[in-house]
Amino acid sequence: MRQRRWRGTLLFAGILTVLGLTVGVRLYGVTQPESAQVSALTPRSTTSATPTPSASAAAAPSATASATPAPSATASAAPAVRTIDGDTVQTRYGAIQVQVTLSGSTITKVTELQSPNEDGRSVEINQQAGPMLEQEVLASQSAKIDTISGATYTSEGYIQSLQSALDKA
Repeated sequence: MRQRRWRGTLLFAGILTVLGLTVGVRLYGVTQPESAQVSALTPRSTTSATPTPSASAAAAPSATASATPAPSATASAAPAVRTIDGDTVQTRYGAIQVQVTLSGSTITKVTELQSPNEDGRSVEINQQAGPMLEQEVLASQSAKIDTISGATYTSEGYIQSLQSALDKA
């Protein structure tokens, strides 16, 4: 009888642990990067992925060399770096405006030019939310990001200003 009670207690504790981890992941958005999920599921190969040159290719190296592009052609074509200011968006707590730095079509940096600063609490919220929003943008490479809990108005204004800058690009 006593052994069954312990089994039931352990089973119940295990279920609570799994539920707690699931809720924690959903609340805080903790996920593995997609590349980590794929690599964990993909078996690793022990064979080399590099093709072995055939005898005919070894006999005629000039044919192989002409098929590959010259490395200097790709190295000299550096993408253009540009900065674009987004529109100033009025929120309930003040104005917000961001500036986007693009290298080609890749977002490399987002800078807040204006942020709500009507009171000390707004400043505190924006100091925490700004870097989080920038990380979200750099990860998604778009304005399709989640709002930050506790900084909804700032997040929405940030996203609107960011989208206007990307539209201008």
